Amino acid sequence: MKKLINDPDRVLADALRGIEAAHADLRVDHENRIIYRAIPKDHGTVALVSGGGSGHEPLHGGFVGFGMLDAACAGEVFTSPTPDQMQEATKTVDRGAGVLHIVKNYTGDVMNFEMAAELAAMEASVEVRTVVVNDDVAVQDSLYTAGRRGVGLTVLLEKIVGAGAEQGRSLDEVVALAEKVNADGRSMGMALTSCTVPAAGKPTFDLPEDQMEIGIGIHGEPGRHRVQMGTASEIAQQLVEPILGDLDFGSSPTIVMLNGMGGTPLIELYLMYGDVAAILEKHGVTIARSLVGNYITSLDMAGCSVTVLRADDEIVSLWDAPVETSGLRWGR
Repeated sequence: MKKLINDPDRVLADALRGIEAAHADLRVDHENRIIYRAIPKDHGTVALVSGGGSGHEPLHGGFVGFGMLDAACAGEVFTSPTPDQMQEATKTVDRGAGVLHIVKNYTGDVMNFEMAAELAAMEASVEVRTVVVNDDVAVQDSLYTAGRRGVGLTVLLEKIVGAGAEQGRSLDEVVALAEKVNADGRSMGMALTSCTVPAAGKPTFDLPEDQMEIGIGIHGEPGRHRVQMGTASEIAQQLVEPILGDLDFGSSPTIVMLNGMGGTPLIELYLMYGDVAAILEKHGVTIARSLVGNYITSLDMAGCSVTVLRADDEIVSLWDAPVETSGLRWGR
């Protein structure tokens, strides 16, 4: 294992120190491993909290800031944060208008966020609502979930709902917006290689040089099937067709994200996006906005995922709204 680390057991703690040193607009609670905005929102504004296991950067800490999250709870690599972390974050960011928890559909995350919401409501009288993101069309149930996994759509949802909260929408309105985005987006991913968890020191799974995994999860869990390597256009077809088969996008405008899993060069991601866009165009799907890069990763895994979201004028407007985070930044 060759990694830029000091100690496999201190990767998260050391990374959080680096995040704090790099970004003056963020504040890190090192004891509870929570990343906050340095300057909180105005009183009376809905706050957004998310989080999950580390190793998916820039998700979630990279999306804390104006126009997106108020706080992100960081668990150990591929391990859910604890209820105590989430409760602390929820109490701290509450500005009197309620808090929305944005949770990827993994059993540990769902259970711990649920416990944190109950504790925050009982001990601090914080009104907490939850949206569980479950956009992965690859599998219905997996090793880590009951139902579909929450993957790439999480990034788009945090941006769009964050913009809505920044506008001063009520908690009910923010929840309705989150549910709309979750219902209208789908994702599918693939892997060319495994990832290596620092504490394990070896690849999570073996993948022969001439094969790839279609429908992989962001923790390296298996997908739909393992197949022979193909060209970028063939891979794009295997990712886009299941998405289009699962949801009718019609002629609605869409937002499309071509996301890298952490170990794929940007030149290859743009090459893949070109093939994905061509397939969508062939099916009559209109792309209103696009995003290409590493946004929800799996450590050093080589591969990519595709996310397609139906986007009416309201959604496009919220997507275009200003955002200022380390992971996304435009319009200010």
